[in-house]
Amino acid sequence: MLSEALECICAAEEEAKQRLREAHQKALESIGSAENAGEKTVAKTLERAESEIAHLTRSTEIKVTEEARELASKTANRQATIRARAERRLEASVKYIVERIVIT
Repeated sequence: MLSEALECICAAEEEAKQRLREAHQKALESIGSAENAGEKTVAKTLERAESEIAHLTRSTEIKVTEEARELASKTANRQATIRARAERRLEASVKYIVERIVIT
């Protein structure tokens, strides 16, 4: 009876060790699966981020180009206004100088 009990205990211990090894193996497999899933998720997220960056870069370039054209147009208009004002003042100055020279 004692030997049967010892055999039963040894068998139970061996079965427990086997279950522990199986559980450890399943845990390692689960960790591997989780790491693979995580890597795939990171890769997809990185790809999405790169795509979004490219889109934002294109949008920004278009916006900057439009703003530069608008600024160039405003600058050209201001330049024309200043040039016209300068020409009028030049004409008035010439007239004034001629009048002073002729009168004196």
